[in-house]
Amino acid sequence: MISFLRRRANLRILHLTLFLFFIGLLSSTLSVSYAGGHESVKIGVLHSLSGTMAISETSLKDVVLMAVEEINEAGGVLGKKIEPVVVDPASDWPLFAEKAKQLLTEDKVAVTFGCWTSVSRKSCLPVFEEHNGLLFYPVQYEGEEQSLNVFYTAASPNQQLVPAAEYMKEEMGMEKFYLLGTDYVFPRTANKVLKAYLKSKGVPDENIAEEYTPFHHQDYQTIVSKVKEFAADGNACILSTINGDSNVPFYKEFANQGLTSDDCPIMAFSVAEDELLAMDVPPLVGHLAAWNYFQSIDTPDNNAFVKRFKDFCEKEGLPKGTDRVTDDPIEAAYFGVYVWKAAVEKAGSFEVDKVRNAVYGLEFDSPSGKKKMHESNQHTLKPVYIGEILVDGQFEIVAEFNDGDLVVPDSYSSYLWPDGNYPKPTPEAKYKELQATCCNWPTCCKDGKHDHDH
Repeated sequence: MISFLRRRANLRILHLTLFLFFIGLLSSTLSVSYAGGHESVKIGVLHSLSGTMAISETSLKDVVLMAVEEINEAGGVLGKKIEPVVVDPASDWPLFAEKAKQLLTEDKVAVTFGCWTSVSRKSCLPVFEEHNGLLFYPVQYEGEEQSLNVFYTAASPNQQLVPAAEYMKEEMGMEKFYLLGTDYVFPRTANKVLKAYLKSKGVPDENIAEEYTPFHHQDYQTIVSKVKEFAADGNACILSTINGDSNVPFYKEFANQGLTSDDCPIMAFSVAEDELLAMDVPPLVGHLAAWNYFQSIDTPDNNAFVKRFKDFCEKEGLPKGTDRVTDDPIEAAYFGVYVWKAAVEKAGSFEVDKVRNAVYGLEFDSPSGKKKMHESNQHTLKPVYIGEILVDGQFEIVAEFNDGDLVVPDSYSSYLWPDGNYPKPTPEAKYKELQATCCNWPTCCKDGKHDHDH
């Protein structure tokens, strides 16, 4: 009798153990799904909300959250609501990598929208590649990169740097160029491209100056004095890759020393409407910037986008409320969310490899008009504009390139790789589904497309 009772007790313990095991297994399965539950899918938002880059990156977080709200109100993605996971890497480049790993391994996000500086992107890039995560990067950059784990929704060098230098030389007649930037990878590589372009157009070495300052640099008195001397003979300009809050003291000191756009125009690559909100604008009138979007683009879709962003900032109680502005990185961050949504719906899945394949060649509407994702190099086809600062902090578009048509992005600049022999990564992930179903791999399939019907 005692033996029988023991057997029954042991069976109860075994049944309970199996029950708890299967409950744990089910819980584990749910915890590693992208949804974080059946009703939502998590996305990461990886932008600096403090530190030197907060002046630029905070608005990108805001507009991503606006896009999420719009999509959720319209029914979500594949029947799931989007759940944003917002982290603050605090303008600390190693912290970007830590936060990226947290988003991918702990929060189990399906995609991440984030970064501004190239050093932040390069810091977390190995994390996205190791864990096969997906990053949508919304800021112009220096090129020389093509990762299968990043989609670049902003400008490559031939969509910003080179057109700007061409405008200053050919349209404005500039003969001397002062290359001034923050000391990190984007300005230094960008200036290699700019110097190669200028030299190809016959600009001598003595007419090109180059100088760098640290992040969060505040004292530009000596540098502006050197610029003043450099520009004394006329026909000189600054090509500025200064980033973050250092732009405020730089432009202020420029005006304090009596320099105007007539004396030495500044062509900026990281100053847009959002940065001008923090500056005394009247002394800056006439200076320039090169972008793929300006708030002043006067179309019904863009005007509606600007209004929605202002209303969203007011509703959420964000600083400056309806006085907020839109700019190029804000638009690129915004439509990046919609590109991901469209790719997910096209793929019918949140899986990174399937979504990646669905992005290639995707055509879409953005606030400023139609755009397209490149068929293979992870970048975006965009228009290119030159804008001139107006007294109200907006830009008047004074030039557009390629007759206003979309400019095809070069991930590697032809000015640094004149023979075209740059690294060409094979997009293996792009081919996975084709390889699984192709009748004669790889003979019949080239560049990720079938050469004939099956």
